[in-house]
Amino acid sequence: MSVEDNKQIARRIIEEGLSEHNLDLIDEYFDPDFIENQFGLKPTIAGMKDDFRFLYQAFPDYHLVIEDIVADSDRVWLRMTCTGTNKGGFMGPPNGKSFKITVMDVIRLKNGKVVEHWGVPDRFAVLMQLGLLPQGPG
Repeated sequence: MSVEDNKQIARRIIEEGLSEHNLDLIDEYFDPDFIENQFGLKPTIAGMKDDFRFLYQAFPDYHLVIEDIVADSDRVWLRMTCTGTNKGGFMGPPNGKSFKITVMDVIRLKNGKVVEHWGVPDRFAVLMQLGLLPQGPG
């Protein structure tokens, strides 16, 4: 696969898959033996789908927008904006608050399939924006 092919696969996973809540694309584009390196995510395809179903339930408008995408050899780096509104309950009952954060992802592909993933979402910002962290003075 070419570098451009890898970028197109990454773009399709984000735009047509995760942002559109279409988890079938995971089956199409993820190798059954892929390695998940993001802290807190389940390491299997079934676990990944469970994690996203939870996010979609908590944030029915969960969406990712690719801001930058760069590829070299078998890796694709993505900088994305992720948004959502707490309408389904997240760390407590729904509170209607929204978040907008930056997510950095790296995927490694082999023969058109994702074989490894690293992700760095700004989890602290999510908790702050949703009002789920204690507020200090001032």
